Amino acid sequence: MSRILEGKAAVVTGSGQGIGRDIAICMADLGARVITNNRKPGSSLDAFEKTSLQFNDEEREALQKVKGDAQTTADEINRSGGEAIPFYGDVSDFKTAEKMVQTAVDHFGRIDIIVNNASSNWVGNIMKMDEELWDTSVASKLKGAFNLMHHALPYMKEQGFGRILNSSSDAFLGLEGYAAYGAANAGLVALSKAAAKDVAAHGITVNAYTPLAKTRAWYNAVATYRLQGVSKEQVEAVAPEAMKETAEGMVPFLAYLASDSADSISGYLFKLAANGEIGVWSDSEIISEIKQEEGVWTIGELEKRVPGELLKHLKESGSKLPLK
Repeated sequence: MSRILEGKAAVVTGSGQGIGRDIAICMADLGARVITNNRKPGSSLDAFEKTSLQFNDEEREALQKVKGDAQTTADEINRSGGEAIPFYGDVSDFKTAEKMVQTAVDHFGRIDIIVNNASSNWVGNIMKMDEELWDTSVASKLKGAFNLMHHALPYMKEQGFGRILNSSSDAFLGLEGYAAYGAANAGLVALSKAAAKDVAAHGITVNAYTPLAKTRAWYNAVATYRLQGVSKEQVEAVAPEAMKETAEGMVPFLAYLASDSADSISGYLFKLAANGEIGVWSDSEIISEIKQEEGVWTIGELEKRVPGELLKHLKESGSKLPLK
């Protein structure tokens, strides 16, 4: 097996289970020494904040198999001959993020790779969201990424090498039921693109990606829909194929981005799917435009030209299985 990350030190947040766990294990297999992380020992079956779903036996059994925390992931890496240290703490706390980076530097002598994978989420109508849920969703994803970047970048600049990988989501498009999560992920895309420009002269790359794979959230979604009268078969019929497969097969791409070989790849947003698809998202661009040649717009002109010209060829997208 290639050891393209030999000698490098990585921090992978939210790596107790799910995609983060697979990223940490993959990078360790390829030679990196890894700090694994989640907020606290143990894990919950519930993937979404402030939820307590009544899982059936099949769902509960599947969730028990994917449970884990920073210690269990580190143990698996160490048993396989790699080197990993668990770190418990919430990355949305500025001082905690600093301690996490310092742990890597103290134990490994450097910090080369940051994978900002940690996030919190709540699914539901924006009218039911409270301030605490908003703050948790945005802070864990967006502020957490900034915190790790802020503390790691001085070391990376001094080394002349750094790789930052930020886990976003296609929720940045504005998916129904994912208002705060979508806002945080849209912010993370902008953060990644701006930071890539800021650090380009220092041998540091910054990229974001939208992963899609079967995780704890999949089983939670299935249970949520079941409780609303939607069967597992109905959910599977409309779900992307990548959500039916676990993440092991897609994470090598992230290891590649973290390697010396990807030194010219920065500022991109990649699509990464468990069924083997890798893509690049386009940048936003104006796709339709109208112009008032003289004077100011009148309401009458807008009422005519907005639907008749500006929005004529656009279609509104919507979810097929809305969560209530």
